[in-house]
Amino acid sequence: MEHLLEMRNLSIDLYKGKRVPSVKLVEGIDLNIGKKQNFGVVGESGCGKSITCSTIMGLLSYPLSVGKGSSIRFQKADGTEVEITSLPKSELRKLRGKEISTIFQEPMTALDPMYTIGEQINETLRFHTDLNKAQMREVALEMLRKVKIPRPEQILVDYPHHLSGGMLQRVMIAIALINNPRLLIADEPTTALDVTIQAQILDLMNELRESYDTSVIMITHDLGVIAETCEEVAVFYAGQVVEQASVDAIFHETAHPYTTGLLRSVTSLGGERKELYTIRGAVPTAGNFGTGCRFADRCDHCMGICKEKPPALTEVAPGHLCRCWLHAGEAEKEAAV
Repeated sequence: MEHLLEMRNLSIDLYKGKRVPSVKLVEGIDLNIGKKQNFGVVGESGCGKSITCSTIMGLLSYPLSVGKGSSIRFQKADGTEVEITSLPKSELRKLRGKEISTIFQEPMTALDPMYTIGEQINETLRFHTDLNKAQMREVALEMLRKVKIPRPEQILVDYPHHLSGGMLQRVMIAIALINNPRLLIADEPTTALDVTIQAQILDLMNELRESYDTSVIMITHDLGVIAETCEEVAVFYAGQVVEQASVDAIFHETAHPYTTGLLRSVTSLGGERKELYTIRGAVPTAGNFGTGCRFADRCDHCMGICKEKPPALTEVAPGHLCRCWLHAGEAEKEAAV
């Protein structure tokens, strides 16, 4: 297996009842996450970013399910490969927190208010290691120091409501990294924090990634976070990847009109125009995607074929993929007719 994680033809179905067909919330996702790579997943709210990465952790629950033909293969630390979509719950629990960890987007609600910080850090150590109580305390203190938390001895006996949002996010990072996972999923890790704390958390994550040799999937709607932390980016829209390339290509050689719109909405903040650029319309809801391109109704370059046939994800340059009829070859356009 060449990559740390390989996702093939992933779809996520929403069960609507015995007499109603399931709705595909996410469809046709193919992603490769390399070893020691920072990979960005960007898009508007509701486009499928978080549930796609929840599937990697095996955290989908009824009425959501992985669609037929979906595959997520992961290479464990011992070199063995596992198919995550078919693992039993007992094996998934061994994987979560040890080989694959996550940082959730709301630090204020991700921790249990009934338990101390020390008890919540020890929970993952107790499940995945054979350390005794004294050893777990030392490991927890060392990890809190690594995430630059002052007074770690006091923090261990504090409850979550005693800490600020920035401190809680550092605790979440400590819990996620304490077992040295191979893959870390960071789901909007800076959304609830102010700008100064955001920068500190991103710097901290970059430092820890280098020291732990961990691959990171950064889920965000903030292109500034992508520019600062990632090497490759997948742009999600309405449950599909519409563009995927290196960070430099995404910012300087943008191919898809949706990605262009996202960039314009950011760059217009610092431009001479006082009016903020917005992409017209709204993301279509699942089950109402239509037969053509899912971005067609909001696109300034919409053609007749865009509303009739869905475009394929096409390589427009080496390593640069785009799902748009503007960049499809003549052979592909003729085949679609």
